[in-house]
Amino acid sequence: MQQAPMYVRTTYATGDPAKIGAALEALRSEAPGLLAENSGYRGYGLFADREIGKIIMGSWWESEQDRANSDKRLRERRAALLAPFADTVTFDNWEAAVYTQTPQVSAGAGMRLGRLEFDPSNGDAFVQTYRDVGLPKLEALPGFAGSALFIDRAAGRATVSLLFKDKAALAASRGPNSAVRGESLAKAKVTLRSIEEFEVVLVERKAP
Repeated sequence: MQQAPMYVRTTYATGDPAKIGAALEALRSEAPGLLAENSGYRGYGLFADREIGKIIMGSWWESEQDRANSDKRLRERRAALLAPFADTVTFDNWEAAVYTQTPQVSAGAGMRLGRLEFDPSNGDAFVQTYRDVGLPKLEALPGFAGSALFIDRAAGRATVSLLFKDKAALAASRGPNSAVRGESLAKAKVTLRSIEEFEVVLVERKAP
C-alpha cells in the first residue's frame, strides 16, 4: 500500500552516561507538549543507550515546511533540555518513505537502527524493495512492533529503525534480522554502515 510521505527531524546526542537519566526525564515530560503546539505535528520518538550515553529522538511532520517552522520555534528550548547532558549534538532531516502506522510499543521496549548509503539515482528502487521485500519478512519476526525507513534521496543516505516489544525480543531477533537484512540490502544495492540498539523511552504517533 502506498503511503503519503511524512517528514522527520532527528537529533542524535552523546554525553556522560551518568547524566542521561535526568535529560531523558526532561525530554520525556516536556518535548511532546512543546511539539504538539506546532502545526503539522504527527509524532515523536525518544530512544536511549544509557550505558554508552546516547540519545536519539525524532519528530514527525506533515510537510517539510511544518518541520522547518517547528525547528525555528523549538531550537532554543531543545538546546536547553539537552545542555546538561550532551557533549555532541547532530541534526538530520529525512523523508519517512515507509513506516508502520501505529507502532505498538511502550517504555522499555527495544529499537534497532541501521544507517545506510545508496546511489541517489537508486532511491525509488530502494524504497520499493524495502516496502515489498524487506518489510513483510521483518513483520513476521517474533516481537516485531513497528518499522520506519527514513531517506535523504539527494545525499544517498537512509536509516531503518525496527521496534520490538521488549529487550528479549530485540535480542532474539538479531540472527533472523541479519538474514533478512543481507538479502534485502543486496537486492536493493544498498550499503550498511552501522547498526545500533536503543531502549524505547517514549513513542507517540498522532492519527492523520
